[in-house]
Amino acid sequence: MNNTFTEKHILKGNVNSPVSFLTLGFVFLLPALVLTTKFGVGLTSFGFLLAGIFCWRKASLVRHLTEIRWVLTALLLSLGFALLGMWLHPEMHLRSLEKPFRMLSCVTVLVTVLAVRPSRKALWYGLIAGTVAGAVFICYQRWGLKIERPGGLINSITFGDIELCMGMMCLAGVLDFKGRQVLWPALGAVAGLVGSVATGTRGGWIAVLFAALLFLKYGHFLRTRMAQGVAMLVFGLLVGTYFIDQTGARDRFNQGVSEVKTYFDGGSAFTNVGVRLELWKGALMLIERHPWRIAGTREVEAEMKELVQAGRLQPFVLKAEHFHNDMLQQLVFGGIPGLLVWLATMIAPFMFFLRILHTHESASPSVIAPALAGLLLVIGYFSFGLTEVIYWSVMSCMFYAQMLFLLMGLCLNARDEAQVAA
Repeated sequence: MNNTFTEKHILKGNVNSPVSFLTLGFVFLLPALVLTTKFGVGLTSFGFLLAGIFCWRKASLVRHLTEIRWVLTALLLSLGFALLGMWLHPEMHLRSLEKPFRMLSCVTVLVTVLAVRPSRKALWYGLIAGTVAGAVFICYQRWGLKIERPGGLINSITFGDIELCMGMMCLAGVLDFKGRQVLWPALGAVAGLVGSVATGTRGGWIAVLFAALLFLKYGHFLRTRMAQGVAMLVFGLLVGTYFIDQTGARDRFNQGVSEVKTYFDGGSAFTNVGVRLELWKGALMLIERHPWRIAGTREVEAEMKELVQAGRLQPFVLKAEHFHNDMLQQLVFGGIPGLLVWLATMIAPFMFFLRILHTHESASPSVIAPALAGLLLVIGYFSFGLTEVIYWSVMSCMFYAQMLFLLMGLCLNARDEAQVAA
């Protein structure tokens, strides 16, 4: 082990207590505030930035460069691709650089976590607090204020997706608790499910399917009967929501099936699902014309108008902000190169966490829990992007990037601690 990274640093951290205390607070506040405030993600981003600048020399980042290089490369490529788009299309504003630049700057979260070595429990309790607060807030809007599709302070789809994503990560946190304490992350998992169902969002159901497959693959990590029971309870409750009329889950499912059938039978396309299908149809037409093109907003809008005027698309597609699918969005505006760059921001972190699981299967839950949570984060965002552009809002992008680097840091810290203990 490097002489500058001693056993004392691993077990006790290596920065002073004020920074440690503030970092612990930011780790908790990131998930706790994301859905119930408009400033939560920005506050934690700024806090981690300052902390990262203060303690970057003590983070020993170079020691982990081999493991994190592909994630950093993916985010650098994303920023570089945005710069290329601005150069090719001068009408694009600097705002187009905001999301890739701020996502890359979230590496300060990793720097801070590696230097300060905060407790993982701060994250788990933050996720529990965030999911419970989000569920209470959205349930009040749904059944208290009688809002059919509540969305908290943002919109129903993004709220429901992030709420569900945090709930799934709580389920991974079960591994890091003992005895009856597993009931706390179980509460977070149930709250995430309830909050997502209350929004009426259907795109998250795909994420749950992938999560179930992931737990079937790695279910052996749930070593205690209590943990196994919690996992079964959560997935059982998900199935149960279909049969409870008050949740509206069955109506939303049947409505989706009906809208798909209506669209392909030539009926009205102006429905939630029909609009998506029409937008996807238009996106595929543009991609077929220019599979390698890096397009500007004006170009895409002009070609969509042309297709509408030719009677090949319904006029309502011109009012949509995006194509309701991350991959199609990237292909339309960035061609195949843009899609590959976007996929890298998913595949690189997915492989990082998968490698942790495969190389430390016999390790303690302290290593496995954040790695499994990381996989669920990436799988969740990928799944949400199948029916929505989850990267559309800055808040959603920043939550993904901060949580990604936070979980990476916790994985690396836990692995170091496990090696020292061995």
